[in-house]
Amino acid sequence: MPDLGKVVVGVVKWYDTSKGYGFVIADDGGGDILLHANILRAHGYATAVEGSAVTLETQTTDRGRQAVSILSMEKPAAADIPTQNREPRPTELVAAADVDTPLQPARVKWFDKVKGFGFVNVFGDPSDVFVHMEVLRCSAIGDLAPGEAVAVRIIEGPRGHMAAEVCVWERAIGENQARGGTIA
Repeated sequence: MPDLGKVVVGVVKWYDTSKGYGFVIADDGGGDILLHANILRAHGYATAVEGSAVTLETQTTDRGRQAVSILSMEKPAAADIPTQNREPRPTELVAAADVDTPLQPARVKWFDKVKGFGFVNVFGDPSDVFVHMEVLRCSAIGDLAPGEAVAVRIIEGPRGHMAAEVCVWERAIGENQARGGTIA
């Protein structure tokens, strides 16, 4: 019989958005825990950043342990994020906390993780909104897929519209409903 609902604390070992899964190293020494994209999305996350502290409910099956619920996930401090292949932060980026614009619904036009940037389009507006990889990192998102629904806070950058924050669509809806509002 599977062991269901055990609470485990650990650290994200790796997560690959293209594969749709990754693994968590458990603090209890009981082996790696499978973390599937469906569990992330069900709890308002698009990805799991390597090194993030996570508290999960797990189940044990004949194939090993897997996450069934995310109780909390905290991304690592910027100093703890691996810097390999990391571009320097552009000077025009600002902290999302400093931006007082509403979240706007958008769809990912394209995003290239290797290049470190991409574009989204706000619903009803054909103009492109620039998204830098560093903004995704600060938003605890590892990658974006073409056509994916997101919510963005937009600022005017030196070359036009750019995202100051990107949220997973489901999380943005939940946060706005909790505040009694809607997405702009």
